[in-house]
Amino acid sequence: MKNPIFRKLGLLVLIFLGIHFPLLFAKTGEFKMVEVPAKLISLSESYSNAYNKMGLEAAGLSKRAFESAMKGFQKLSEAGKISNNHIITIADFTKSSALKRLFVVDLDQEKILFKTYVAHGQGSGEEFARRFSNIPESFQSSPGFYRTSSTYSGKHGFSLKLDGLEPGINDKAEERAIVMHGADYVSEKFIRSHGYLGRSWGCPAIPESLKKPIINTIKDGSLLFIYSENKAYLNKSKIIRG
Repeated sequence: MKNPIFRKLGLLVLIFLGIHFPLLFAKTGEFKMVEVPAKLISLSESYSNAYNKMGLEAAGLSKRAFESAMKGFQKLSEAGKISNNHIITIADFTKSSALKRLFVVDLDQEKILFKTYVAHGQGSGEEFARRFSNIPESFQSSPGFYRTSSTYSGKHGFSLKLDGLEPGINDKAEERAIVMHGADYVSEKFIRSHGYLGRSWGCPAIPESLKKPIINTIKDGSLLFIYSENKAYLNKSKIIRG
């Protein structure tokens, strides 16, 4: 990092990590210089500045959704829960399904890679996702943080497995077969006919035309965050509350 600004930001991150992770320092208190990943340097800036810099408000992503996502990203990254640390996917389920509410963001390049539609579960509501569940066969969406896993070919074609990272909230994702897949009811044609997207059985379904590029971009250990202002979720989530 030759740029002095980046060196200063790196130092701030190291100080932060030293406070929270004293093992980064020798027992004598001697400061250890280590290379700081660009993604952590980016996180040393305020979430508000990052939000503004990437033009996320104009793109339609709420500031609350982004800040909640980044707080979880930082916490889960530090805990080693995710391995692809430069991509984050945010589904803002406070918005109508008739709007493009799924955002795939490259944190290293500081830009939006994809902005598109995403469906919620049949049991969660029609135009808006208002009800959530972790119970099998509820056909409801589960909010919160997920780690993307491997791809496979199933009844919906090319699909992506998801691991729910929040106990009692979305940790039954595998049991419920909650995956990311493409669907023909996630389209502008369907919106024109019905006023909102079709709904899944709880999966964050995306447009058929984008499933391969999106899934190939976010697979294998990146973070997916389904944002909701549901009070039960916000009160129960240790990641959000923490």
